[in-house]
Amino acid sequence: MGLSAQMYLLLAIVSSASMSIVMKCFPAGEGNRYAIILGNYLTCVVVGFLMLPDKTVFGQTMLVTLICGIIGGILFVAGLVTQQLSIERNGAILSSAFARLGLLVPLAISIVAFREMPTVLQILGIVLVIAAVIVISGKDSAQTSVKIRPLLLILVLLCCGSAEAMSKIFEKIGERSQDELFILYIFAFASVLTAVLLVLEARKGKRIHAKDLLAGIAVGIPNYFASALLLKALVGLPAILIYPSFSTGVILLVTLVSALIFKERPGRRGFLGLALILAAIVLLNVGAR
Repeated sequence: MGLSAQMYLLLAIVSSASMSIVMKCFPAGEGNRYAIILGNYLTCVVVGFLMLPDKTVFGQTMLVTLICGIIGGILFVAGLVTQQLSIERNGAILSSAFARLGLLVPLAISIVAFREMPTVLQILGIVLVIAAVIVISGKDSAQTSVKIRPLLLILVLLCCGSAEAMSKIFEKIGERSQDELFILYIFAFASVLTAVLLVLEARKGKRIHAKDLLAGIAVGIPNYFASALLLKALVGLPAILIYPSFSTGVILLVTLVSALIFKERPGRRGFLGLALILAAIVLLNVGAR
């Protein structure tokens, strides 16, 4: 008997949170910033290949699987690049907030294209998710004046959100027998694009360190399972429930683990954001019944 959609969602949250926790153990160095990312994607490709139940499935690749995989790979890297540019120009706080708010894209697609209409309680839950992201991403102290590039922040939201939305799109138009192949193609094409960025960065004098590639391997394993499990959860539950629960669950779990293991105490905004997240999770799940 297979796992339930709720269990797939829970495991996807744990896998995604594990990525953030692993990254905390491997702080960024002065080397090539794309080394960890390439190691991550290549590991996902290897794990994805090993997870294929039938290795001859490549010869049976459907066009929709390949196209969705390529688009997904492009969007993954586009989200990465725009987020990096935004961090340099807008700061990490706003950039992270808009990356999380990207969940609005798959939600909008699910409502408009797939007619997955939310209940009143779910709408309230989504509003609380957005509020929680904004609150947690803020500072408890006064912020320094920074010239904000709103267009770049919007690009971060659209690219990160569209990358997440590809799982929902493929769940609707793809074949379930090719789910693993779809995930594999995403990471394979993302690896190619990231390798190009790695070479361009290396030409600027940024060295590639072995420890960064090893960190990428450690991140890549939970990254693959987060994507694969999220797709399985989408098969059994509506996106209106999945995406807000996934986003809030990851934030909540990372915050709890960081407090217990890394002794990172959330400030007033952090506690308020966590309270909003818990309320949102309750509303989303009650509203789905």
